[in-house]
Amino acid sequence: MTSGVIDGTASRTTHVFEALRSDLLEGRIAPGERLKLPALVERFELSMTVIREALTRLAEQGLVISNPKRGFSVMPLSIDDLKDLTHARLRLEVMTLRDSIEHGGIDWETALVGRHHALNRTPRISPDGSLNPVWLQAHRAFHHALGSGCGSARLIAITTALRDSAELYRAWSHTLANDTGRDVAAEHNLIVMNALARDSAAAGGALTTHIERTTAVLMRYAESRQ
Repeated sequence: MTSGVIDGTASRTTHVFEALRSDLLEGRIAPGERLKLPALVERFELSMTVIREALTRLAEQGLVISNPKRGFSVMPLSIDDLKDLTHARLRLEVMTLRDSIEHGGIDWETALVGRHHALNRTPRISPDGSLNPVWLQAHRAFHHALGSGCGSARLIAITTALRDSAELYRAWSHTLANDTGRDVAAEHNLIVMNALARDSAAAGGALTTHIERTTAVLMRYAESRQ
C-alpha cells in the first residue's frame, strides 16, 4: 500500500524505487527472486510504467537483473561473482588508497576525516533493527573519500562502480548471514589511522581485511544454504 498521495511520475517512481531498495537491502526479498509486475502494481497501486521505471533504476545499480524473457529478478547470491568482485575491489581499491596516501594533500586528509566523523556519528542500525539507510550513504561517502586523493578520475569512477555492485552483498552479510557481532567502526578507525599516518602498507592491509570479512561471511552463509 502507498502512504498518502504521491504527486508526479518522478516522485512515484522514486517512492517505488526506495521502497523496493529497502526491501532488497533488508533481505525481505530473497536473492534470485522474481519481481512480478502485476503483484507490484497491486502493492503500490501505481501504473505498470512507474513500476518498470523503478525496477530499471534498480537494475542500473546492479540490485536487480533485467531479462527480456523473464522480466526482473533480484540479483542472485553467487559465490563466483562475489569472489570475482572481491578480487577486483581488492586490487583497485587498495591501489587507489595507496595512491591517495602518496599523492593526497591536506584537502584529501580533511575530506577523509570529515567523512569518517560523519560515519562514526551515524547509527549503523535503526531502532527497529534494520540497516540505517543514512549510515549506508555515509559509508559510501567514507569509502569514496579513501581513494579520492589518488589523482585519477578514471580509477575513482571504476572503484565507485565496483563498491556500488557490492552494496547488496554488504547488506546481506548483516540481514541474511547475521554478521551482527562485527565491530565495523573499529575496522574503519584502523584504516583511517594508518592512512593519516601515511603508512600505505598498514592502511592497505586494514582495507583488505575489511573487504574480505564480508566475502567470508557470505560465502559461509551461501555454502550452508546449498
